[in-house]
Amino acid sequence: MSFPARRLRRLRRLPALRRMVAETRVSVDDLVAPLFVREGIDEPQPVLSLPGVVQHTTASLVKEARRLSSLGVPALVLFGLPAAKDPLGSEAWNPDGVTQVALRELRLELGDAMVLVADLCLDEYTDHGHCGVLTASGTVDNDATLELYGRVAVAQADAGADMVAPSGMMDGQVGAIRAALDDDGRAEVGILAYAAKYASALYGPFRDAVDVRIAGGGDRRGYQQDPPNRREALSEVSLDLAEGADIVMVKPALAYLDVIAAVRARFDVPVAAYNVSGEYAMVKAASERGWIDGAAVALEHVGAIKRAGADLILTYFAPELAEMLGD
Repeated sequence: MSFPARRLRRLRRLPALRRMVAETRVSVDDLVAPLFVREGIDEPQPVLSLPGVVQHTTASLVKEARRLSSLGVPALVLFGLPAAKDPLGSEAWNPDGVTQVALRELRLELGDAMVLVADLCLDEYTDHGHCGVLTASGTVDNDATLELYGRVAVAQADAGADMVAPSGMMDGQVGAIRAALDDDGRAEVGILAYAAKYASALYGPFRDAVDVRIAGGGDRRGYQQDPPNRREALSEVSLDLAEGADIVMVKPALAYLDVIAAVRARFDVPVAAYNVSGEYAMVKAASERGWIDGAAVALEHVGAIKRAGADLILTYFAPELAEMLGD
C-alpha cells in the first residue's frame, strides 16, 4: 500500500535529496561578524565569557578582517573600547579615537572588499555605561543625546564607515543621524538601525567584551523595548524607516523569532537579526562540556533565524560558520 506521506520521507532519504528540496539555505553572504577593538593593548585579549572572541589590537583586527574577507564574509560590525571614558562619551566622536583609527586602517587594508559597519552608541565611551547623556537626576536625556549621535555618525563616516548602526534606542535617533550625515555631504552612508532592541537578559557576555557596567546597578529598560511586546516592535521599525533607515534589525534573535517573522511580513526592506552574546555563550558552554554538537547547533540556530525572515545575521559564529559553509 502506498501512503501519500511516503513522498515526504522519500525526499529525506539522501543528503543530496535533502539539499535539493531545502526551503532555507544559509550562505556565508548572510553573515556579519561583530568585532571588538581596544585602545592601549599590545596583543589580543580573550573575552572569557565569549570563547573564541577577543578584544583586538588595531593590527590584529585588520588581520582578522582580512581572514574573514578571504572566507567570503561580506561585512563586519565594529565596537570600539577607548582607554578613557567620560560622562559624555566624547571619545566616540574623536577623529583619533579607537573606532575611527580602526576604520581608517580597515579601509586602507580592505578597500571595498568588506562592508564596514560601525556600531553607533555611547555606552562603551561613557563612565556611567548608559547609551546617552544623563540629566541631573540620572535619567537619559534623549534630545541632548541625539546631537552627540550626529557627531559620532559624521566621525565614523569620515573614517571610512559604509554604514552606521545606532543601537541606543533613543527616540528620533535615525532621523538625527540621517540629517547629520546628509548635512556633512555623506548621503551615501547607510543606516542599519537597531530598530527593535529588547531589554534582554542575554547581553551579559557582550558587556564583558566592551567593559561596560551600568552605574548604580541600573538598567536600560526605560529606553530599550520590553520583552513581552511584539506590536511595539512593529511601531519602532515603522518609525525608523520613516526617518531614513536602510536596514532594520531585531535584537536578540532566537528569543524573538516571532518578532523577526512579523517584521519580515510587514516591511519590504532588508531585515537583520543579532544572534547575541548570551545565545552564543550558551552554545559554547554546552559544547565544551560535550552536551551538544556546538557546530551543528550553531548552524541550526542561524538557519532558524534566517527561516524566520532575517536577510542578515550578526553572529559571533561568523568565522566558524564561514569555514563550514565554504567547505
